[in-house]
Amino acid sequence: MGHRTKGTSVRQPARSAAVTETAAAPARKTVLIIGERTRSVLLCLGLALAMLAAYANHFGNGFHFDDFHTIVNNLFVTDLHNVPRFFADASLFSTMAVNATYRPVTSASLALDYWLAHGYQPFFFHLSTFCWYAVLVILMFFLFRRMMDHADAHPANLWIALAGAACYGLHPANAETVNYIIQRGDLYNTLGAVASLLCFAAFPAQRKYGWYLLPAVAACLAKPPALIFPLLLLAYVFLMEQEGAFSLADGAANGKAAIGALRACLPALLVIAAAGILIAKMTPPTFQAGGDPLLYRLTQPWVALHYFKSFFLPTDLSADSDWTYVPPFSGEALTGYAFGIVLLAAIAYTSRKREMRPIAFGLLWFIVTLLPTSLMPLADVTNDHRMFFPFVGLSLAVFWSLRLALFQKTARLTVNQPWIRGAVAAMAVVLCAEAAGTHVRNSVWHTEESLWQDVTIKSPENGRGWGSYGAALVDREDFAGALPVFEHAGRLRPRDPVIQMNLGVTYSRLGRDAEAEQHFRLALAIAPGAPEPPLYYARWLESVHRLDEARAQAEAAVKANPRAFFARYLLLKIYSQQHDRHAFDSLMEDSLKLAYNDETARRYLEERAAAENRAAEKPPPAPAPAAAPPEGSPEAFLNLSAKQCNEGNYDGCIANAKKALELRPGYAEAYNNMAAGYSELERWDDAIQAATEALRLKPDYPIARKVLDWAVSHKQQAQKGGQ
Repeated sequence: MGHRTKGTSVRQPARSAAVTETAAAPARKTVLIIGERTRSVLLCLGLALAMLAAYANHFGNGFHFDDFHTIVNNLFVTDLHNVPRFFADASLFSTMAVNATYRPVTSASLALDYWLAHGYQPFFFHLSTFCWYAVLVILMFFLFRRMMDHADAHPANLWIALAGAACYGLHPANAETVNYIIQRGDLYNTLGAVASLLCFAAFPAQRKYGWYLLPAVAACLAKPPALIFPLLLLAYVFLMEQEGAFSLADGAANGKAAIGALRACLPALLVIAAAGILIAKMTPPTFQAGGDPLLYRLTQPWVALHYFKSFFLPTDLSADSDWTYVPPFSGEALTGYAFGIVLLAAIAYTSRKREMRPIAFGLLWFIVTLLPTSLMPLADVTNDHRMFFPFVGLSLAVFWSLRLALFQKTARLTVNQPWIRGAVAAMAVVLCAEAAGTHVRNSVWHTEESLWQDVTIKSPENGRGWGSYGAALVDREDFAGALPVFEHAGRLRPRDPVIQMNLGVTYSRLGRDAEAEQHFRLALAIAPGAPEPPLYYARWLESVHRLDEARAQAEAAVKANPRAFFARYLLLKIYSQQHDRHAFDSLMEDSLKLAYNDETARRYLEERAAAENRAAEKPPPAPAPAAAPPEGSPEAFLNLSAKQCNEGNYDGCIANAKKALELRPGYAEAYNNMAAGYSELERWDDAIQAATEALRLKPDYPIARKVLDWAVSHKQQAQKGGQ
């Protein structure tokens, strides 16, 4: 009896202590959860700041290459009212019919950026791309951590996942996508796949509702390569959610696992297949991918090896490479085939054990995401922005391989071990080197001239690169410097109509009209039926006042591509000069209808309709001196400048005004004539600068004041309308 009393008196405090312990445990758990969440937030913030530091010099970079026919010259991205039309009409994606494909989400994002920027200000477009890039890298961090913990849970996985995501976020090769605005489609592809996979993995109870598929579907509507998402999901379920080891000898077990994985991925297969059918039906028949199917596909293993190498050593990045097909049995081709076999063998080996499966999944991601650009023949054998999607898998595979190689026996790991500190220091050096490389690539992408000059160095056999470099020189009016560049490009690509058109433009600006017309006609012969050669030829014909011929060529350009609004604008100008009111009104009505009553088109067309009235109101250039000045004097050049402006030779007007300034710096009348010429060419910034200088030198100069007001008002209209 006494024993029971004693026992009871002992047990009661024990129960009391147990109750106290139970009550305290959740509190400590809450503290741990809050602490871990806070740490994750801080790490994500640090990751974003590191990326911001690497990309700090890219926000002022310009538009490049395909950005022009999809953004800058694309009237439809200048109005948010066109967003629903992007989902119904794929031809609105580009002003070039051969490049028009179904990417409505990408076009909608561009229209939103334009609306936020109130015009074509690249900063807002780059800011949008960078923000989504930061979101992608943060989601990768969480996805990597989840997969690593599933394979072999350890606190160090947090830092391994962070390092893998940071390596991807700072990698110089990804700067080729982040700086290339229209290729944000690759970013949306990757973001959609990562987000959907993370939702699938993190919220298994919600899978039955299918919410996890929404990012992947949006990605498919941004760019078709995202259609491979079901394969990624299948690989994830098969490798990461199956228990036990895989054995090549146990076909029955593997088959059962595969059937289970297919069943789990069936909703994704059906939904993404429906998206693929929609994309196929909506893609216009005018779209041309290009490339020899057989040679292109046989070259892709060699290209994949190049991409793989670039993850570790991105030394030869180029915005437009000069790679061509490799012969099927050449050394390069055989090396590529061997690389593919080794990669598949590595996947088979690492899929056998649970702790190695993140490697298998990462390598499978690399292969699967290369399939869309490897199987569909494209005009370019390789392109650096195609590495963006596959590098997610490589980052996972490489960093988990390092984790296993450094400390397979995780229980023995302590942060005080010297080699751990050495590994951290080495990783810091790698990440800093990557950030520096990205900073350099951002500088290369700053202007068209800097970008294409780099291409001519990295890819010297690329005729298109040389042609684009020449076009950049033309943009800053270095026609003498552009001519040998274009001639070299013409030798590399003698049948390229764009190079021939640019040669025509350059010769015309150098006053060599006979040679200019020869190249315009050659471009027409090379690409009969294409809209660009007749448009450029028509511009030149109009500039030399051969209006009937210019009209015929401009009409041919509009017929070849009815959505080419620059051709329509030129044709309206010609109709106005010919006083053909019937043709003008007919084209104006058709253009407004096509432009969906776009404000920009309406204002532009209405101004063209009133061209005759405006001509009388336009501020004239400075009047010529009353008496004929001595030949070669500043007054003589000013006289010639005014005469050429009145005759419509605005380039000559500007050139002779500059000659006057060389002889007499501070000549206000010469600055005014330059401003008048620039205004006629609709180069509003140059006109404003010249007119402002004229007024600085001569504050009571009413003609310069009129020129300045004219240029400022029209620049504001152009910015508002996106011209």
